[in-house]
Amino acid sequence: MNAPTTDTRNVTPHLATPHGEDRVLLHICCAVCAGPILEMLKQSGIETIAFFYNPNIDSPEEYAKRKEEHLRYAQKLGVRVVDADYDPKCWAEAVRGLENEPERGARCDRCFEMRLTRAAQVAQQQGIPLLATTLGISRWKDVDQVNRAGERAVRKTPSVTFWPHNWRKKGGSPRMAELAREENFYRQNYCGCSYSRLAAEQAAARRSGT
Repeated sequence: MNAPTTDTRNVTPHLATPHGEDRVLLHICCAVCAGPILEMLKQSGIETIAFFYNPNIDSPEEYAKRKEEHLRYAQKLGVRVVDADYDPKCWAEAVRGLENEPERGARCDRCFEMRLTRAAQVAQQQGIPLLATTLGISRWKDVDQVNRAGERAVRKTPSVTFWPHNWRKKGGSPRMAELAREENFYRQNYCGCSYSRLAAEQAAARRSGT
């Protein structure tokens, strides 16, 4: 008689934080990326505070769409949200001189570090010992580049540790697509800034041969 088998495709892995922390501030870029991470954290019993800070987004309309979707899902899960103002001028000043850098280049380094530094400051103010971000789960991003930026971001907040977890592994990436369909999330085909939008449009044109 064959031994019973277990289908593990829909089993959410239990997460262990770096030093046993039971609270984390999660920097959110959009609902699509946040969905499976919030789900994993909740099912692992880790108290999560969601922080939406994305001054890189290229228009108020796009910003509002991403923020509203994030809020909808966070409220569904009962996750507390800490919000930040939309401040694109501050972001533009931070990346000044890097306008011609390619995607995943020095401009992205500066962008990630700026956003995660602000997140680390909020974590410290809130007394939250651990910082993580949804940025690395996206296929548009280099997860190692994101994690390096996170490590730099916490240098001036010694009470906060950055969690360089690879959220794509153990089913994270397929669950992201699955959950986006289930929740009918607003989806976008670029990171958020005008430069990433242009890069996405150029890539689409190349694929179509136009």
